[in-house]
Amino acid sequence: MRIPGWLFIVGLLGFIASTVVCAGLAFVTAEQFGTDSLADTLPTFAPFVAQSASMTPAPVNTDEPTNTPPPGVTFTPAPTEEILPTGTPDPLGDIPEWEDPRRITILLMGIDQRSDAPEIEEAYRTDTMIIVNIDPVRERIGVLSIPRDLWVDIPGYRAGRITTANYQGDLNRLPQGGPGLAMETVRQNLGVSIDHYIRINFDVFTRLVDTISPDGVEICVDQQIIDEDYPDAGFGTIYVQFDPGCQNLNAERLLQYARTRATEGGDFDRNQRQQEVLQALQGEVLSAGGVLNFASQIPTLYNELQASYTTSLSLEDILALARLVAGISTDDITFGAIGVADVTFDTTGDGTQQILLPIQSEIARVINETFNPRETDLSQAELSVRAEEENSPIYVYNNTDTAGLASNTRTWLNSRQVNVTDVGNVLPSNSEPTTIRDYGGSNYYTLRFLAALMGLPEDRIITGTDGLIESGVMIAVGPDIQPLLGGG
Repeated sequence: MRIPGWLFIVGLLGFIASTVVCAGLAFVTAEQFGTDSLADTLPTFAPFVAQSASMTPAPVNTDEPTNTPPPGVTFTPAPTEEILPTGTPDPLGDIPEWEDPRRITILLMGIDQRSDAPEIEEAYRTDTMIIVNIDPVRERIGVLSIPRDLWVDIPGYRAGRITTANYQGDLNRLPQGGPGLAMETVRQNLGVSIDHYIRINFDVFTRLVDTISPDGVEICVDQQIIDEDYPDAGFGTIYVQFDPGCQNLNAERLLQYARTRATEGGDFDRNQRQQEVLQALQGEVLSAGGVLNFASQIPTLYNELQASYTTSLSLEDILALARLVAGISTDDITFGAIGVADVTFDTTGDGTQQILLPIQSEIARVINETFNPRETDLSQAELSVRAEEENSPIYVYNNTDTAGLASNTRTWLNSRQVNVTDVGNVLPSNSEPTTIRDYGGSNYYTLRFLAALMGLPEDRIITGTDGLIESGVMIAVGPDIQPLLGGG
């Protein structure tokens, strides 16, 4: 399903900034609004991503940072931040095309700050960190959520939570500021180079929600939530409660519902609620009233919210990205998160802070699956091409006492241009059906191609645990293979 560029921008950036909104609106006004129906679906990007879970043990620096940048600190160059012009872009102007075929990676950050708070601090920790990877050539988008309590090495400083990188950079007035240090921290710890950033505060979220749905958004709460220490706008805490049942929530209550971690599942529950919030907002945006409320307020929003965000993207970049993503199907947007299986729960040396120690191999897997997702619903011919690229070794083992069955299966496969590395035998089981076993390596498409070629369901693909081969794929042929071979 195709989506208008402005809807993508609003969803993807979590209602990031009025500049983005205006860019998207300009695009849809100039080229899309007449052809895309309101039934087009906004992708489910959480406005505020999942963070870590409730945790319980790694040494930490508890000293306050100095106000002097550490010597010798260097950063991957980041684009100079632009102050975007006052006023809205001309919706009838020329919309530039995104011409660079290289992937673009954007770090989205939400900070716990209000423009009208009694005291404006020098620096803020990030409440939200999301990496968005856009692939113009393959027309795919990957969205990765980073937990705020992930324990990382912060360049030039001691190890700490990833949420503190922006704080350190701004407080110490580094050349690229908080965003620059956050971008470099992501690069050094996760291996993902960041091209641009967008940083917002909560005013952007609440103001735009009020605009889209002034009468509130219906949310169906599935359990009682009581948060006695929810952070308020004045850097204190307030009591927040949600009772079970469907109810309309205004923008502030909706933000509280999306941000609170006061449930048994902690941040993992919060992730689910954030997805729920965005899905509810989808319905509001796609309604006729939501569109009218939204569009009529664009000029006001653009001017009012300029103090609530910063970005290294130029207005021209945003317009071009709006055009680019308008042609990307929602089916080609992949969501991922560094979750409970990718970290070790721990506490700091003094036992006062809960942290998440990264399991680097698992995090690398999540990143790869999010930014380079495996394709599904492929034809047998398409599976064949991808299997050939994997070039996995394929073995055929006889799992019966019928002599020559493995060799006959190899001949059958060879006749269909499938190369077999070797044949062998397992302990015969004359009742076990044919299985395709995965012994490790890059075998995803090979396994599924062989299943499709042999007419086997995917539940016949299993993990090989007997150590008969070191890596690759084994077809353990059972008695059910004979009709296939006999039929040629």
